[in-house]
Amino acid sequence: MPRKLSNALTPLAVKNAKPGRHADGGGLHLLVKESGARSWVYRFMLKGRSRDIGLGAAGPGGISLADARDQAAVLRLKVKAGIDPLEERQQEAAQAAADAQAALIAGVTFKSVAETYIGANEASWRNDKHRQQWRNTLATYVYPVMGELPVADITTSHVLQILEPIWQGKPETASRIRGRIETVLDAARARGYREGENPARWRGHISQILPPRSRLSRGHHKAMPYADIAAFMAKLRERDAMAAYALEFVILTATRTSEALGATWAEIDLEKKVWTVPASRMKAGKEHRIPLSTRAVAILEAVQPMGQEELFPTPKGGKLSTMAMSMLLRRMGLECTVHGFRSAFRDWAAECTGYAHEVCEMALAHVIGNKSEAAYRRGDLFDKRRKLMEAWAGYCASNAAAGEKVTPIRKAKAG
Repeated sequence: MPRKLSNALTPLAVKNAKPGRHADGGGLHLLVKESGARSWVYRFMLKGRSRDIGLGAAGPGGISLADARDQAAVLRLKVKAGIDPLEERQQEAAQAAADAQAALIAGVTFKSVAETYIGANEASWRNDKHRQQWRNTLATYVYPVMGELPVADITTSHVLQILEPIWQGKPETASRIRGRIETVLDAARARGYREGENPARWRGHISQILPPRSRLSRGHHKAMPYADIAAFMAKLRERDAMAAYALEFVILTATRTSEALGATWAEIDLEKKVWTVPASRMKAGKEHRIPLSTRAVAILEAVQPMGQEELFPTPKGGKLSTMAMSMLLRRMGLECTVHGFRSAFRDWAAECTGYAHEVCEMALAHVIGNKSEAAYRRGDLFDKRRKLMEAWAGYCASNAAAGEKVTPIRKAKAG
């Protein structure tokens, strides 16, 4: 039998060794690369399989020959006991990584994840108001309770601590806050900061604890019955105020308050009687062309001499407040909302006209729910919608005196 090597290398041999593998004995080897780099390797047999485990660099600044022999001796004892040094090292590395990740996660708060999420997504949100609502609601209701808590430790009890005090009195706000918490926690899980189910999830979770919002709130925006619209419009036209012009325009175009008050003259083509709202200002994120009735054009022509960028400016400049029309309705002794006039228009279109469902829905800029139908419907049914809006304007003016004109705008007030 060949003689087993034992301490075959010397420090000088380690220093001068040529490229290749050099055995010292007992499984310890010196590896020398063509570049001159040197390292120690321990080779062992376990369960009939030969394996190598690196010990580190050799030579100046690395592991000395004596230290390499000591490490090899420890590893020989482990192998003799049936322990695989490679598997042991991998387990230790995995545990170290897990400990480091746990330490990292412990320092990641709900607030930091929320701020990161807002920063990454706010550019895609449709308007400044939406961005501000995100920040304000979290700062007011959420951060005081769990803003500084590790996001990994957020539980259902934390979520309920925020929601329960406002769920009855402010159901709309509470519902939005719940959704925002859920979104932030989903983002945290996607980044590996937490595991398990989302404690803010509504379906099958929070829904089993809190009553549905629809049972708490008034539901849809309170609308004026369409049968009362004509009489109301006649009274509205008696008011010489910018808010009155804006409200009539909103009703005639069946648009949202934000769409009308944010409109500029750059969006209007009076000659073609078309108002084009850019995608950035639409709830659905798609450009919307609105046919303007003769009466709607007359209103615009009346306010045009104001010379402002906005269609409906205040006397001091800038767009009209979103509350101006609501306050006008209150002064007129009405409980309906501005948004409710869209419902009145939809009811009138369904019950008093023969226009197809999709024409009426497109007039309201509603997204087509059926994906298959939406894929095939490329146009916007503009010509049919123009006839529909003229018919609506005619209905709204059915109580008006013959030959009535728009009041000159020079005397207009904010409300």
